[in-house]
Amino acid sequence: MTKRTEHKPAVVPFQAIQAGETRPPWWWVEPSVWTKRMLTALETGVKGGVWFSLIDKVYAEGNLAAAFTAVAANDGAAGVDHVTIEQFATGLPENLKHLQTVLQTGSYLPQAVRRVWIPKPGTHQQRPLGIPTVRDRVVQAALRQVLEPIFERDFAEQSYGFRPGRGCQTALARVDELLKAGYTYVVDADLKSYFDTIPHDKLMEQLRRKVADGRVLALIEAFLKAGILDGLEEWTPEEGSPQGSVISPLLSNIYLDPLDHRMAALGFQMVRYADDFVVFCRSRQEAEAALEVIRQWVAEAGLTLHPEKTRIADANQKDEGFDLLGYHFEGKYRWPRRKSLQKLKVTVRAKTRRNNGRSLSVIIADVNRTLQGWFGYFRHSWYTTFEPIDGWVRMRLRSILRKRQKKRGRGRGSDHQRWPNAYFAKLGLYALKAAHALVSQSSPR
Repeated sequence: MTKRTEHKPAVVPFQAIQAGETRPPWWWVEPSVWTKRMLTALETGVKGGVWFSLIDKVYAEGNLAAAFTAVAANDGAAGVDHVTIEQFATGLPENLKHLQTVLQTGSYLPQAVRRVWIPKPGTHQQRPLGIPTVRDRVVQAALRQVLEPIFERDFAEQSYGFRPGRGCQTALARVDELLKAGYTYVVDADLKSYFDTIPHDKLMEQLRRKVADGRVLALIEAFLKAGILDGLEEWTPEEGSPQGSVISPLLSNIYLDPLDHRMAALGFQMVRYADDFVVFCRSRQEAEAALEVIRQWVAEAGLTLHPEKTRIADANQKDEGFDLLGYHFEGKYRWPRRKSLQKLKVTVRAKTRRNNGRSLSVIIADVNRTLQGWFGYFRHSWYTTFEPIDGWVRMRLRSILRKRQKKRGRGRGSDHQRWPNAYFAKLGLYALKAAHALVSQSSPR
């Protein structure tokens, strides 16, 4: 393959502000850590590009207090010690002081991570989720608040997941832009069990390129090697960073950042959100070249491409397309992928069981919260998406009313005359089709 060096790596300028944004460039950093002097050093660069003496920033009183606030805002269950956020907060000053002491003296040891298994929407499979203790989540948050700006400064432009001021919507906007520009051949890559297979030694090597504080590095390594309690069995991981830990998203971005820069340096248009990424190309030949680069990097990084899920797709071809961030893209259209629809239906089914004893107005108010949140994300779908879902929701509600009249089965036939669509509209049922029409009318053409 001819190296395409005409494009430079797309690096996020640390002074940059997005269009229409009035916030200062470092609006998101923890001010107790990133003082004006620290930010100046971040922007101008430190000697050798490596940071020393960071552990005192980690255990600083203000940083730990801010870390707890962030952990509490995310809520979450108790870890292996059964201490809840509320219980930790009861003795907060003493708990934070203790954490400060053990971090300062180097005697802090992470506890085991409680593993739970949660269903993968639309499948019969489950995926593991790690739940560290509250005290460990606080320390990880304190670590992240110190480390994230150091790495964020040089993260590549095409990375959107778990980054300040970025998210699914900005990634999807970029996808739309590339498809409209003619990049319709897509490398749809899938890293097999990425979070569970990140090699610890290679990840630590990446961290050492910017961080030279041995105590901070040792703390990160201790979290990586913390025991996993799965039921009654506890074991020590030799690779991976558990999904569910506070620092795991940052570590996963750090490890994939070299791939981002390699693809950008070769001129490939990539959009990555955590471990989900696609590469947009103008021809199948270019897509094959991009996939070969990915294969080489993945092998060097000690990761694995899923052999069945990794493919090249022509987005213009009917019944081909690709999935990303809950959407299916095909031609110039997009709609919720099958798993996204199944996930919505699972949630609505739980709220509209036929033996539901709540009043219909209460049920509708509960269903509306789900529908409004779902539409907020999928409002850019092709217009034919919404009417069938509206009809399905009304069918669920008619089935409840049938049950209350001692009738069997789901809402059908004459039930549409007995309880017409207007009946549910009068009760305030949120209609996706109407919401989409309203959004389309108010959107600029």
